[in-house]
Amino acid sequence: MSELSSRQLPGLWAPLADSALVAERYRSLFSQMLPSLMGNTLGLLIFVLVYWPHVSHPVIGVWSGWILLLTFGRLQHYLRFARQPEASDALILDWSRSWRMLLHGQALAWALGIWMFYGAGGHFQLITMVVLTYCYCLAAIHLLTLVPRDLGVFLSLVLLSLVINMAMDDGRAYSLELAGVLCVLYVIALVMGRTYHHTLRNAIALKVHADRLAEQLRVEKAQADENRRAAEAASRAKTQFFAAASHDLRQPLHALGLFAEALRQRTHDPEAAKLINSINESVDALEGLFGELLDITRIDTGAVDVNPKAVPVRELFARLRLQFEPVAFEKGLMLSFHGEQHVLHTDPTIVERILRNLVSNALRYTEDGGVLVSCRRRQGQLLLQVWDSGIGISPPALTRIFDEFYQVQSQRPLEPHHRKGLGLGLSIVKRLAELLQAPLTVRSRVGHGTVFGLTVPAGRLEPQAMGSLELGRAPLGLTLDGRLIVIVEDEPAVSEGLVVLLQAWGAEALAFDSVPSVRAWAQANPGQRPDLLLVDYRLPEGATGIDALLAVRAVYAGIDGTPIPAIMVTGSTMTGHELDAQAHDFHVLIKPVVPNKLRAMIAFKLGMR
Repeated sequence: MSELSSRQLPGLWAPLADSALVAERYRSLFSQMLPSLMGNTLGLLIFVLVYWPHVSHPVIGVWSGWILLLTFGRLQHYLRFARQPEASDALILDWSRSWRMLLHGQALAWALGIWMFYGAGGHFQLITMVVLTYCYCLAAIHLLTLVPRDLGVFLSLVLLSLVINMAMDDGRAYSLELAGVLCVLYVIALVMGRTYHHTLRNAIALKVHADRLAEQLRVEKAQADENRRAAEAASRAKTQFFAAASHDLRQPLHALGLFAEALRQRTHDPEAAKLINSINESVDALEGLFGELLDITRIDTGAVDVNPKAVPVRELFARLRLQFEPVAFEKGLMLSFHGEQHVLHTDPTIVERILRNLVSNALRYTEDGGVLVSCRRRQGQLLLQVWDSGIGISPPALTRIFDEFYQVQSQRPLEPHHRKGLGLGLSIVKRLAELLQAPLTVRSRVGHGTVFGLTVPAGRLEPQAMGSLELGRAPLGLTLDGRLIVIVEDEPAVSEGLVVLLQAWGAEALAFDSVPSVRAWAQANPGQRPDLLLVDYRLPEGATGIDALLAVRAVYAGIDGTPIPAIMVTGSTMTGHELDAQAHDFHVLIKPVVPNKLRAMIAFKLGMR
C-alpha cells in the first residue's frame, strides 16, 4: 500500500495534528511491546549461556545486567500504559521521550556487546551471535516500524556493529563476503521498515480520522437528541397551549350561543332573528375550527396511539346515529346505516373519528336526499363507506381535498354553513387513516354526490361478547314544559345562559356551581327527582362532572331504579370522555354547543317525540 499524502487525501490529513498522529503511533507501539520484551529477554539468556564459558564473567554479568535494567524500564512503560490506555496525547508523548532513551540505550548496549564479545569462542558462538543479532533486528522492525527514525538508529547501531567487526576479521574464511551479505540484509531491513511504516501510518491516520468523525458524530447525536427533546417539549407545550386556549375560549363562546338563542326566543323582529342566527352560525364555525386545530396538533405530536381490537359495527353506527341524527333531522335529510352485523379489527376511537369527520362533511354539503353509512365485505376485508347526495367535488379538486387548508371551490354559490372551517377536516381523516394503515378512497360527481371509502381488516367477537345496542330514533322535542333540569356549572356566564335558555324552552332549571352545593340540594329534596342533569366536566376544587353525577344519582337511586339521564358539557377535548361516558351512562357535548344541538340532545335523552 502506498503512502497516502495530504494531496491524495486532503480531507484526511488536513484536520489531523502531528501530535495526535505521533501519540496514536506510540499507543500502538506500547500495546504490542510485551511480546518484544519477552523475546529480547530470551535472546539475551541464550547469548549469555553460549558465551559464558569463553568471556570474563564479571564483564558479561555487568553487560547483561545493564540490558536487563533497560528492559525492566521499558516494561514499566508498558505496565503504565496498560493501566491508562485512554491517557491523553500529551501524556503519551511524555512517556515516549523516556522510552526512546531506554530503547537507544539498549541498542547501544547490544552494539557494545558485539564489539566486546566478537571473536570469543569458535564458529558456534559466531553463528549464534549473527542469528540472535539478526532476529533481534527483525523483531525491532515489527515493533519500531511506527517510529522509523528510532528504527534506523537501532539497526545502524546493532547490525552495522556486527558488519564492521566481521569485515575486519581476517582470521576467518569468507568473513568479508558474509559482511557483504549482512549489508544487503541491513538495506532490506530498512526498506521493509519504511514500507511497513507507510502502511501502518496510513492505517493509524485513518483510525484517528475515524475517531474524530465518531466523536463529531457523538457530539452531533447528543445535540440532535437535545434538539429532539426540545422539539418534543415544544410539541407538548403547543398541544397544551391549544388545549388550554381551546377550553378557555370555548367557555365565552358557549355562553354567547346560549344568550343569543335565549334572545331569539324573546324577540319577534325578523331582522334581529337573522342577526342571532348569524351569531349561532359563527359560534358553530368556531367550534369546528377549535376541534380541527386540536386534532391536527395531537396527530403531529404523536399523541394518538393505535390500539386495534374487535369493534362491532353495530355499536360504532349507534354512536354515529346518536350524534348526527338530530343534525340530519333538522336539515330534513335521511341518515341511514347498513351492514351493522359486521365486526372490524381496528382502533375504535380512530375509526370513529374518521367516520365522524366524513359524516359531518356529508351532512354539511348535502341539501336534498340523505347520507348513507355502510359496511360490506370486499376481498376478505371490510369496506366502510360514507355516501351523500350533496354538491359533489370536481375532478381537479379531488387531487387536493386531503391537503391542509384546502377547501373545495364549487361552481355554484355555497350556503354560509358550507364555507366554514379551515380545510383541515379531510387532512385529519387522511392522517388518521395512515395511522391505521387503512386505504382511503374517494369518488365524486358534481351535482350528484360523493362517496368516501375506508378499508379495514375484519374482526371476530366471541359469541358471548356479541351484544345488541338498540337506540331508538328521537325527533326533536319542541317544548320542555314540566321538566326539571339540574345544571352544575362553575362559569357564571355559561350557567346563567343555560338557565335563561332552558326556561325559554319551558323547563324549570336549577343551577349549582360545585359538587357540594348540588349534593346538599339533592339531599334536602329527596322527592324532587330531576329529569335531566346537565353538568360541566371541570368543577372547582379538582372535582369533575362525574362526581356531580354520582352525588345526585346516589340520592335518587331508589326511586325508579334507573339512573337520571345526563349530558356532560365540556370545553376540553384532551380527556378520554368516551370511556367515562360508557361507564357512567352519559353523553358528551363539546363547548361551544350550538343551542340546536343542545336541544336535540336533550330531546333524545328525555325520549321526547
